[in-house]
Amino acid sequence: MRSSARLSEPWPKLSEDVRLDPDHSIDPEVLLGYLPCRRIGDYTLVIGPGARIRSGTVIYAGTTIGAHLETGHNVVIREENTIGDGFSIWNNSVIDYGCTIGCRVKVHCNVYIAQFTVIEDDVFLAPGVTVANDPHPGCPFSKECMRGPVIKRGAQIGVNATLLPFITIGERAVIGAGSVVTKDIPAGVVAYGNPARVVKPIDSVPCPLGIVDRPYIEDRDVRTRERFGI
Repeated sequence: MRSSARLSEPWPKLSEDVRLDPDHSIDPEVLLGYLPCRRIGDYTLVIGPGARIRSGTVIYAGTTIGAHLETGHNVVIREENTIGDGFSIWNNSVIDYGCTIGCRVKVHCNVYIAQFTVIEDDVFLAPGVTVANDPHPGCPFSKECMRGPVIKRGAQIGVNATLLPFITIGERAVIGAGSVVTKDIPAGVVAYGNPARVVKPIDSVPCPLGIVDRPYIEDRDVRTRERFGI
């Protein structure tokens, strides 16, 4: 493995159960395959090709990550997560265990994603987003019903938003900065506030700089339209 990989000295710490594809770049002071305290069924850590993993990152055993992972510094990705291709996660962010994350998801700095959260393709989480999963903290049975939200394809979550357990955020919805989302949000809308309320469809949002007429057309942002030739 070392002969085919570009690894900075000193070598990152790799456990025996790490499957790391060639053509990757890993900083010093990275820990891959960290063993969790709790028992899990499979301790193999799989990371696809083209990974860029920066110093301070810790990725636990038992997680599977697709191609072109990119981390910032001091990122923690816990065990039993399944993560798709093109995933980027920036400084000081944490993904707790048991999450399912799609392709081309972007997680900015200082984000916490709680256990058993589902994030579909093309979602963006801005700095400081917090995801909760416990509907009644402190209850001795809270572990049995713990579940994070479902964030559907293409949703955009603003700075310092808080997402409570069990909710669903619809496809390509936009959640405003500082919102507390306590109920389901439908697809293709802008919602904000505490608690977050639907304000308008995203098709009606103007570009404040006039670069494009509308950032969202038929619930699709500019980048998505370019990718699909719309």
